Amino acid sequence: MRLLLACATVVSSVLLTSPVRADPEYDKCISDSDGTNAAWSQCGGEWLARADKALNEAWHALRGVLTGETWERLLEEQRAWNQYKEKACLFWASGEFGRDGQVVSFPLCRASVIEARTRELKDYLKQLSPE
Repeated sequence: MRLLLACATVVSSVLLTSPVRADPEYDKCISDSDGTNAAWSQCGGEWLARADKALNEAWHALRGVLTGETWERLLEEQRAWNQYKEKACLFWASGEFGRDGQVVSFPLCRASVIEARTRELKDYLKQLSPE
C-alpha cells in the first residue's frame, strides 16, 4: 500500500509541476477530425495505445537487464503502478465534467500518467546500462 501511495505521489507531482501536452499525432488527429465526441474519443484512444506501446517497449528493455531479486522488486513496483494507473484520472470519465471530461481530459490525464512512468523506466535503464 505504501508503494502505491508513493507512486501516486510521484505521478501527481509530475502532473502538477509540468505542463501537460498532447503528442503531435493526437493534435493532428483532433485538428483533422470532424469535431465530434466520437472522433475525439478515437483520437484519445489512439494516443493511449501509443503511450501503452512505448511503456511496454521500455518495460521489456529494462526486463532484459535485470534478474533475480532486483527483477522481482521491480515487478512488484510495476504491479503497484498498474493498480494506480487503472484508477488514475477516472474522475474525468465520471460524467460530472460532461463529454469533454470523458473524451478530452481523461485521455490527456491518463496518457500523462503512462508517459511519466515510461520516462521513469527509461531513466532506470540509463542508470543500469553503462554507455
